[in-house]
This record gives sequence, structure tokens and C-alpha cells, in this order.
Amino acid sequence: MKKYGVNALRFSVALVGLIILLLCIFWLPQMARVSAEQNPEYAYLRYPLLYGLYITTIPFYLGIFHTFKLLNLISKNTAFTVDACKSLGRIQIYTIIEIALYFIGMVFLNLNNALHPGIFILGLVIIFACFIISVFSSVLKALLTKVVEIKNENDYTI
Repeated sequence: MKKYGVNALRFSVALVGLIILLLCIFWLPQMARVSAEQNPEYAYLRYPLLYGLYITTIPFYLGIFHTFKLLNLISKNTAFTVDACKSLGRIQIYTIIEIALYFIGMVFLNLNNALHPGIFILGLVIIFACFIISVFSSVLKALLTKVVEIKNENDYTI
């Protein structure tokens, strides 16, 4: 892959990470406050939901970190290594953790009769996106593992 392609991917991943960080710092607390003022019967859920959403950013940023590690391997032309397989495996694990956290959060909201249909749809979209990323990284890891095995066999043969 050309250098500008990898740099464009790095920029895109960094931009997504920065946007999520800015939303978590500025927009999310404001929305929690406004939501608690507009719906005082659910005001007690303000901080548990806010902290729950902050917890979901941990596996998200760990996944972004491993994406950067993978992009660094690609830029160094060492993409067909065990390290790349490990990064893909960790990305898959973090997306599964993300799915579990959002599922638990939606169950929690449903038990408190606070699961708004818009929140439910947004949660399903996030879960579906994480599922797609998890399946994609799983398939890539399986293919990359096979390629690394073939590469190692060829290296031993020569």
C-alpha cells in the first residue's frame, strides 16, 4: 500500500478518535444535564449512564491503539507477521467487549423502564457496527495467520 494510503487511514482513525473524545468531554455531559432537567423522573440515571458511556470508550480507544499498531506494521512492510495477527485478535476482543457493554447498558435501561426507542436504535447500530468490525477482524486474522504460516514454511525451505 502506498505511503499516502496508510497516512490517510491513520488520519481517518485519528479523526474518529478525536471526534469521540470531544463528544465525550463537551457534548455528553451537557446532554446528560439537559436530559435530567427535561425528564426529572429519570434524573437518577444521569451519572450511571454517563459513567457507563465513559467506560465504553476504554475498549474503543484500545482498539484504536491496536489499529495504529497495525498501520505501523503495514507502513514498515512487515504486515505479514505474528504481531499483526495479535493486533487483529485484540481488536476483535475489544469489539466483543464493546458489544457486551452496550448490551448490558440496554438491558439496564430496559429494567429501569428508561429505554427510549431512539436510544435503543442507536445502541443497536453501535452493536451492529461492532459486530461487523469483529467479524471482519476475525476473517482477516484467519487469513493472515494462514499467510504467516505459509511464509514461515517458505522461509524454512530456503
